[in-house]
Amino acid sequence: MAEILRREFIYLWYYFDLQLRQILPYWLLGIIIGSVISVFVAGRIHGLIRALGDKKLGLVGIVPAAVLGIFSPLCMYGTIPLAASLSKSGLRDDWLAAFMMSSILLNPQLMIYSTALGTTALTVRIVSCILCGIAAGLAVWFFYRNKSFFNFSGFEERQSRDTHPNLLIRLLKNIGRNFKATGPWFLVGVILSVLFQRYVPADQFAALFGENEGFGVLLAATIGVPLYACGGGTIPLLQQWLWSGMSMGSAAAFMITGPATKITNLGALKIVLGLRRFILYIAFVMIFSLLTGLIVDVICR
Repeated sequence: MAEILRREFIYLWYYFDLQLRQILPYWLLGIIIGSVISVFVAGRIHGLIRALGDKKLGLVGIVPAAVLGIFSPLCMYGTIPLAASLSKSGLRDDWLAAFMMSSILLNPQLMIYSTALGTTALTVRIVSCILCGIAAGLAVWFFYRNKSFFNFSGFEERQSRDTHPNLLIRLLKNIGRNFKATGPWFLVGVILSVLFQRYVPADQFAALFGENEGFGVLLAATIGVPLYACGGGTIPLLQQWLWSGMSMGSAAAFMITGPATKITNLGALKIVLGLRRFILYIAFVMIFSLLTGLIVDVICR
């Protein structure tokens, strides 16, 4: 019995060491670049979204708002106070919806993490997140053109924690906060991918998520709701799933529903949307993720 346990531990350690060495550089690079953007570039990005309010772009403004959203390094609890400030300054609700939706789905740090999944998956993630933001903006414009969609009462824009006068110390503190916030979830993701690689037969997984593409997309969109806790933590899992036969469409569906329904994001959104619009938001996310997954599978076939 002891020999069996020892041998099993050796197998697990081998997979853990292999997975960690493959994914760790992307995680570290993501933290460093994400912190650099947060400390030195975030203000400029948010200034650009503010400047959109002074331009007469009409409905077209949804597109740059969605693009700027994926480059915002703020979490949802930071994005909502910013959006409240933008709303008070007169920025349209459809532009805000596009910015907030794409900001929920992607940020610079997660973008760097996702390079570990390969060029195709990274491209699918970026394009689908921008399109989801655009679709959210169009939906708000079409259904709520003459009435308010958000309720930002009680929200004020937060002061940045990156205020130390020494730029190097400011950057190091931001990097430290990112390590603390994402490190545990990153290790959990690696451990789960190791257990998956060791104990889940690849052929059965491929049959579930690869061969039956329609059902695989639906299942991936569904499991994204309870499983997603941190973007960095899901990258090792997604990498292993894709290697084991998951279709790119299923991965795309997971990459949309996961961050869009992360419990902390939902808690913040429920406050500003109210129950009825919150339910509409969940329905929108599920429908968009399913359609995206099916379309991606057709394109990548």
